[in-house]
Amino acid sequence: KGSALILDESADEKASGKTAGAGRQHNGRLGKIEMSQVGTFLAYANGGLWMWIDGELFLPQHWFTRGMAKERKRLGIPPDRKFATKIELGWQMIERVNDEGLPFEMVCCDTLYGRSYWLRRKLSVAGLVYSADVPANTKVYLEEPVIGAPANKKGRRATKPRVLSKEQPIEVRQIATRSETKWTRIEVRGTERGYLNDEFSARRVWTTQGGDEPACEWLVMRRDAEGKIHYALSNESADAPLERLAWGKCQRVFIECANRDAKSESGWDELRAQKFPAWEHELALV
Repeated sequence: KGSALILDESADEKASGKTAGAGRQHNGRLGKIEMSQVGTFLAYANGGLWMWIDGELFLPQHWFTRGMAKERKRLGIPPDRKFATKIELGWQMIERVNDEGLPFEMVCCDTLYGRSYWLRRKLSVAGLVYSADVPANTKVYLEEPVIGAPANKKGRRATKPRVLSKEQPIEVRQIATRSETKWTRIEVRGTERGYLNDEFSARRVWTTQGGDEPACEWLVMRRDAEGKIHYALSNESADAPLERLAWGKCQRVFIECANRDAKSESGWDELRAQKFPAWEHELALV
């Protein structure tokens, strides 16, 4: 009870591109594009306990070019390894731990993963509940859109389905400022500074991608003490109480705790080996 899987990435600065997976890519710790090695990690959290339980080294696409074949072999990158996005690596890990029978109530992730309609659909099809952060400019429908193949000018029906409804999608930040959006203050959990006691609001919305059937999701909004509003989409049941939605919206902090502890206390930041097996061995040790 009360446990969550949390998906995120963590980058480490590297001096050169001679380390497995290294390349010029976004380093969140530095806040810029830099020569870095990026791992995608899955944390498990329950109340005041948290830890990494799985991880995958992200290999940028240029690592799979013909010119990098010798370097892949030198660094011990498995020959059957194919390019996968961070989102795809995240789904592989979630599938893996779910198949192994690890019990959890919810999957949480930040906007990099949450804005992926593909990942949210995968989670729903697998019967997994998620709370996925999304950017403020994410577009949703307030009424269920009609999907179909429209007739073209010559009277023949198009083969590619699309949204036929006249209603246009709106950005989630527009919903937060509507007069009918009501806010409720909820005490979610303890923090180092007392209790997390922010304002929350939620409403049912619909999302779709291309001609896919629309998905009905909860739009969960959190207004923090500084007045900044954060957004998430969740496939919780239609009768889920606001307290439950607020709990899911506030779980992602625990992977930040896991990342911090791995680097500051468990030795992850001390890894200097170049090879892919060394990365996996260090991950298992940490």
